[in-house]
Amino acid sequence: MGGDIELHRHLIGQQGSRAALNTPALVIDRDALERNIAAMAAFAKAQGVALRPHAKTHKSADIAKLQLKAGALGVCCAKLGEAESLAEGGVEPILITSPVVTPQAIARLVALHGKINRLSVTVDNPDNVDALAAVFKGGWKRLTVLVDIDPGIHRTGVASPEAAVALARKIKSTASLAYSGVQFYCGAQQHIEVFSDRRAAIEERTAYLRSVIEALKAADLAPDVVSGGGTGTHRIDAALGVFTELQVGSYVFMDKQYADCDLAGDGVAPFENALLVDTHVISANAPGMATLDAGFKALSTDGGSPAIVDGAPKECAFFFMGDEHSALIGGHGLKVGDRVVLSPPHCDPTVNLYDTYHVVRDGTLIDIWPVSARGRSR
Repeated sequence: MGGDIELHRHLIGQQGSRAALNTPALVIDRDALERNIAAMAAFAKAQGVALRPHAKTHKSADIAKLQLKAGALGVCCAKLGEAESLAEGGVEPILITSPVVTPQAIARLVALHGKINRLSVTVDNPDNVDALAAVFKGGWKRLTVLVDIDPGIHRTGVASPEAAVALARKIKSTASLAYSGVQFYCGAQQHIEVFSDRRAAIEERTAYLRSVIEALKAADLAPDVVSGGGTGTHRIDAALGVFTELQVGSYVFMDKQYADCDLAGDGVAPFENALLVDTHVISANAPGMATLDAGFKALSTDGGSPAIVDGAPKECAFFFMGDEHSALIGGHGLKVGDRVVLSPPHCDPTVNLYDTYHVVRDGTLIDIWPVSARGRSR
């Protein structure tokens, strides 16, 4: 973080200082961020469902605190390292959404459990339950555990209602662990662009989730918590009424992948682009082409190309040109030094490329926040 602080501390509060940022720079539009957080909080309240936003998107203690202040009951972290980082920043409750299984990781989990009041984990394997039970045995407080249910992509999660019942029963019979409920995250469905297609896919998967819950109820293991969902399906998930809490993440920032989706079914985007990457034209010698100072090291590539937000015609074709550079084709009239603002194709991995957020309002740099959990993938 020190590099960005030294480069840009003097710009904080100077009117129009965004234009003076060294680029590529990861930028947050503070007003858009706050509107996104408020919009999702209001939606959840109106629908009677709790929010547990996924911090893997922003990896920021500062943003997590804004979400909690707006009414979120806690946050999710994909990895133990993310949870450790946010806890260091004073954020809790925390749910870790991926299994923690190795002895060295479980030792860190014990330490984290002792530092914060409310920590939850997910499990999908009886051996993992045994390992957690053994380590937490004799502790002064039990570890809260959710059964992770495979939504069909076979990444993590138990594979059947019967397996869910067996695992929940095993957790409940263990004195050092507290069975709380289930997790069900349909990641493959989040970016289906057509709302009706996405709704049909989620309705089918939710029917399966209901069958798991019914099996648990029949075994006297009814889940208090049913956690899951995401930005792409939050409207559908809330309407179906199965989840008690939503693990929405990308809504705080949005990106091109989600902008390409009809999230609400009416063609109106419910959230704004709050995360941006500022770049500059560094060469414009070829007719109709301009070279930007942002390449693979500045933007994730798993979601295609970024969208042009400002500074160049939106119909320009974007091409990556290596680690440090990209090209805009069709950028007639662009000159060396022109600023071009991009919306990342996929916000989560793009954030992980930067140490800091440059927080702006009306073209002025107002703060610099650390990407607290950057690289904390272990």
